[in-house]
Amino acid sequence: MRKLSILLKFFNKINNMSLYSLFTPSLILMILSMLILPLPSFVLDLFFTFNIIVSIIILIVSMFVTDVLSFSSFPIVSLFSTLLRLSLNVASTRVILLNGHMGLYSAGHVIESFGVFLIGGNFFIGIIVFIILIIINFIVITKGSGRIAEVGARFILDAMPGKQMAIDADLNAGIISEKEAKKRRMNVYKEADFYGSMDGSSKFIRGDAIAGIIIIIVNIIGGLIVGMIQHNMSFLQAAQIYSILTIGDGLAAQIPSLVISIASGVLLTRIGSEKINVSEQIISQIFNNSQVIFLSGIVFSMIGLIPGMPNFIFLFFSISLLILSWYLYSKNNVKKSFSKIENIKENKILIFSWNDIQFEYLIALELSSIFFQSAYQDKHDYLLKKIYFLRKNIAKDFGFLISDIHLIHNCKLEDGQYKILIKGVEHGCGHIFLDKLLVINNNISTVTIPGIQVKEPVFDLPAFWIDSNNKEIIIKKKLLIVKPISVIITHINKIIRKNLYDLFGFQETQQLLDRISQIYPRLVECLIPNIISVTILQNILQNLLYEHISIKDIRTILETLIKYGNSMKNDVDKLTNIIRIALRNFITQKFFLNALNIHVIGLSPKIECILLKIINTKGSQLEPLFSEKLIKQAKLSIVIQKKNKSPLVLLVRPELRSLLVKLFITSVPELTVLSFLEISENRTIKIVHTIGRSLE
Repeated sequence: MRKLSILLKFFNKINNMSLYSLFTPSLILMILSMLILPLPSFVLDLFFTFNIIVSIIILIVSMFVTDVLSFSSFPIVSLFSTLLRLSLNVASTRVILLNGHMGLYSAGHVIESFGVFLIGGNFFIGIIVFIILIIINFIVITKGSGRIAEVGARFILDAMPGKQMAIDADLNAGIISEKEAKKRRMNVYKEADFYGSMDGSSKFIRGDAIAGIIIIIVNIIGGLIVGMIQHNMSFLQAAQIYSILTIGDGLAAQIPSLVISIASGVLLTRIGSEKINVSEQIISQIFNNSQVIFLSGIVFSMIGLIPGMPNFIFLFFSISLLILSWYLYSKNNVKKSFSKIENIKENKILIFSWNDIQFEYLIALELSSIFFQSAYQDKHDYLLKKIYFLRKNIAKDFGFLISDIHLIHNCKLEDGQYKILIKGVEHGCGHIFLDKLLVINNNISTVTIPGIQVKEPVFDLPAFWIDSNNKEIIIKKKLLIVKPISVIITHINKIIRKNLYDLFGFQETQQLLDRISQIYPRLVECLIPNIISVTILQNILQNLLYEHISIKDIRTILETLIKYGNSMKNDVDKLTNIIRIALRNFITQKFFLNALNIHVIGLSPKIECILLKIINTKGSQLEPLFSEKLIKQAKLSIVIQKKNKSPLVLLVRPELRSLLVKLFITSVPELTVLSFLEISENRTIKIVHTIGRSLE
């Protein structure tokens, strides 16, 4: 009982083992049995058939793999198949020499079929067929596969360091995980091992072909000796029987060898860039172009029409090719139409992503359909050029590059209508006639002009749209003529300059810093972020642009911030005022040009005292009635300044400037408020009119 239980445990252990693990030992035992034991013809038929089936399976598997690593066991499979064929040669040689005198059926039906049926029992035909198979296998396929494996192994080994570095770079960049990196590294090692093993495996197949040649010669000579000496057969009789059996044995072994060689060539020559097998690659790349098939059919039909050629066969195949080309053409068109429909469905219905989100442009110019008609293409191009020069001039005046001005087709607008948008908000609109000219004059009401009377959209002046034929008449009357595109450009220019502070955001600040770093790298390194942040710098520059002060003198601005930035602790208003004082020479020149005596508007002493008290008292604000009176006085002062052709500038004490800017910036935008400290020392100040005397 104890021995029985031990035996049962042993069989249980075997059952728990995977059946796959028993395949290789079983194959080795089968090969050894064929080498050592004399096999009956029936068993020999089984092994020959098994050899043919295995070779066909290997060929089909090699054609269906999408990656060489999917069949990485091919080198060891090639080794075992070679050993199987050689052992079959040994076993069949033994049977042929022992039982060949008994007839063609003595070595089994497989050898008899290959020797009689396939070559018609003709010894010379069999020899020729066998030699051709050996040449194909030995010289063509095996040699080519060996060369490909050798070169492939060399290239794979040379490329290993680069592949490893690429995997490490992807891992460090976070593109792949550690697990995926390990998997890719293992694939690199496996690929190198595979091509190295295939280089050696090709030598097995090459040696098998050589062994086949030697074995067939030995078998024929040995068969003649055994038949004539041991069995008293005549030379012709021995040659007939043993030669046919030997040729049948050679063909039965060499055909599977040829199939394995083809599988090796298929596996090595395939390009695995796409996840498709060899058959799909061939069909998709050769029989996918209808034009190629059509031209091939035309050429084939021309050859078929030559007298003396097999016309029927050639014309049959040419018609078949033409039909195939028509089928492929129709199929591709249907496929393209279907893919377009699918793409439309996916893009418009099924798929919605961040790419479908349309953000507002910083600056946009909406135009009606007439601007995009071919008849006005030249004027459209002229508009683009004018926009380019507009951006260039603004950058030249203020020291930064504004965003692109995007042209948008708005089919809802009437012909000639346009809208100017900043961050999606309409800041201006107008209507022009592309085939007319705009005439502007302050005294236009006294002049009779044939045309369409309108209000000029930029300065709200009376104007007329006239035909270009009347241009000479208008020139004689010395009136201002404006081209229609120039109206749009002037309008955009006015709106952009008015909203410069709003167009200068964080992105523009960073771009400005990048540019400054190329010229003054030490200034930027010292200032950002040690003294102030990029956001604080943006707010300061926006304050300057809010009052139309150029930031071109960026060196002075940055040096002033480095000097006073730590002491003022990110106080944007104080830092802005300090920078304005540092830029006093520029500010003086901007508003007064080269005049040594400047005539400005001032505040009465009493109004100054009232405003100073308001500033010094926390929480106090200007009373609405008092503010209205100040605004009214400021407007009267502007009228006086215009009559005297003097600058529209109000000069006040530094403490009051910010308060009065906030008061007048919207109500009296023409008036510029400056402090005494913002005027150059070499200028003489004359206050020609005072705001607030009537309020005292």
